[in-house]
Amino acid sequence: MSRPATGALIAIGILFASALQTGAADAAPQPAPSSSPSRLASFWTPERMRSATPLDLLPVKPGALSKAAVRSGAEHLVKPTKAAAPAALPGLPGLTGLGGLKGVLPQAGGPWTGGGAHVKTTGRVFFTYQGRQASCSGDAVTSANKSTVLTAGHCVKLKGAWHTNWVFVPGYHDGQAPYGKWAASKTLSTPQWTASEDINYDVGAAVVAPLDGKKLTDVVGGQGLAFNSGYNKQMYAFGFPAAAPYDGSKLIYCSGTTIKDPLLSKDHGLSCNMTGGSSGGPWFTSFNESTGTGLQSSVNSFGYQFLPNTMFGPYFGDDAKNLYTTAQSS
Repeated sequence: MSRPATGALIAIGILFASALQTGAADAAPQPAPSSSPSRLASFWTPERMRSATPLDLLPVKPGALSKAAVRSGAEHLVKPTKAAAPAALPGLPGLTGLGGLKGVLPQAGGPWTGGGAHVKTTGRVFFTYQGRQASCSGDAVTSANKSTVLTAGHCVKLKGAWHTNWVFVPGYHDGQAPYGKWAASKTLSTPQWTASEDINYDVGAAVVAPLDGKKLTDVVGGQGLAFNSGYNKQMYAFGFPAAAPYDGSKLIYCSGTTIKDPLLSKDHGLSCNMTGGSSGGPWFTSFNESTGTGLQSSVNSFGYQFLPNTMFGPYFGDDAKNLYTTAQSS
């Protein structure tokens, strides 16, 4: 796909639903790796990570999306988890308890220059798609298995194919993996994305294998989550955009009050100019700027060609909650 000059998100306009029915047979969670975790860590060299390109997605046509998702269910909150000490590198503070919102100053897109727990829990996702090396973003979350990463659905499966060679690199910076490269033993998505790649349910998850005998959230901590928490929220969005004007080397963020998508979906919208590669990065409510902790309430997902510099993320309702429950019990 040719990216518009506005540089709106990777998915700038997403998905002819009729063209994506081929995934219906892939209803079950799929194994992600093509080989062992140690081989995948060696495969994803700094050069391969730097050169990985963001996914191309099909543009949306009005009326192509499925009927707008029904958003209902009781609010459900999951608190963050601390990393087991010692976990922080110099300049990267360890995870602390959930704090209150310090204040959301609108930010349409720019580098995060401070510290906080999220600089460890947020990372880049790398995988092979249609024979090429590609990238997205993701986030380590509190989970029973201490091994769950949330991302976008199209970052685990696209056009009926599950991605391979899938790894999560928390705290990524310019080819460096300060907390290791965590290979997925399983990737999965919502039933709606798995069956027909419905953009209203563009949420994915990965269960990563232990690394050097340790589990993911024991090393980097895990962010909390919020399901069925409503609309018009103050949020921070994070990711590693790799398409111009960004290059994937830095953690970028946007912040502000979300809107309810007035067009084709019932998802969240946020003023943001992040580009390809940021897909799957976390959106936080109740985010504390000082500690870097919050409640993940969505992921970077898509945008409309006719609505530049606005990013949209799926509403975390019961289907996202069920996905999280399945992943953390895997």
